[in-house]
Amino acid sequence: MRVAVPKEIKDGEKRVALVPDIISKLSKAGLEVVIESGAGLTAQASDKDFEAAGAVIKSGDVLKDADVVLSVQPLTPAQMSSLKKGAITISFLSPSGSADSITAAASAGVTAFSLESVPRISRAQSMDALTSQALCAGYRAALVAAELSPKFFPLLMTAAGTVTPAKVVVLGAGVAGLQAIATAKRLGAVVSAYDVRPASADEVKSMGAKFITLELEALEGAGGYAREMTEERAAKQRELLTPYIAAADVLITTAAVPGRTAPQLVTAQMAAQMKPGSVIVDLASESGGNVEGSVAGQVITTSAGVTMWGGKDVPSQLPYHASMLFSRNVVNLLLLMSKTVDGKPTGEISPDFADEIIDSAALTHAGAKRERSK
Repeated sequence: MRVAVPKEIKDGEKRVALVPDIISKLSKAGLEVVIESGAGLTAQASDKDFEAAGAVIKSGDVLKDADVVLSVQPLTPAQMSSLKKGAITISFLSPSGSADSITAAASAGVTAFSLESVPRISRAQSMDALTSQALCAGYRAALVAAELSPKFFPLLMTAAGTVTPAKVVVLGAGVAGLQAIATAKRLGAVVSAYDVRPASADEVKSMGAKFITLELEALEGAGGYAREMTEERAAKQRELLTPYIAAADVLITTAAVPGRTAPQLVTAQMAAQMKPGSVIVDLASESGGNVEGSVAGQVITTSAGVTMWGGKDVPSQLPYHASMLFSRNVVNLLLLMSKTVDGKPTGEISPDFADEIIDSAALTHAGAKRERSK
């Protein structure tokens, strides 16, 4: 069977779905890998690198004869429609944001897998692309904050006097938040963090940061995400967080739930209480923003003198390692569908919908959209 990797066509997308180092795993499974020429250039993977790893390089359309298509961003409706019946796609494919592509996949008889829908269970950790890419985003957020801040992050003892460390507050202690905390700590900042799930306090403390405790109801949700809060609770949370934000030199917000609008954690009035020269990095800007007024892909200076950076395509700003991690996630999911006889691969991909991971991640199959059974 032929596994194809096309060039990413979305503006700003620099990742590639497959890197040369991982191709040997597919070859050992009896799969042929075809890469569109130039697909990996922005992720520092040349055509020669892919060829040396055993892939076939093809100019132009690689989708026509593909049995499996791997991509970072979802294929367009036109691309889905061009695939042969029974083809398989694996990519980010948000049920709420990619409705047209999902409809086209169903109409074309394509089995489309969504990486957003991979369940958060232990057995699926190696396939969890949301987590691997959030790791990249959190790391990048701390670096951006340090670059934009007019202050040093670390404590410095110099002959000219002492430089006090920057105070960083991180809202959201999921994967991105924890990585932002860890990176800011490595840079020497004094870090505090808040999350609506009190269970995350130990993780925050393990990173060397202080957990901000508010006298509010816990909002533990399914799958490791936070539960949606009422407007009354959100207003009380904003009130209690305001003094911590006002005292911060840097605020990094990371609260997002796949497929939903990001919760607004910080109002314009709250941001206005930060000192001139302070920095806000909003990683959730693309899904509505945690901070009122943030705009994805833009750096804004507010009337209060606060610099606000809206995240857009953030993992793509680290395309080399983001692609490496993504590639491993995708290949692990694909190989879960690889058929074997007496322990030997047959070179065929056949989804088993009795498997919880396959069942959860497949959005279309056999000419229809799927209602997941689990």
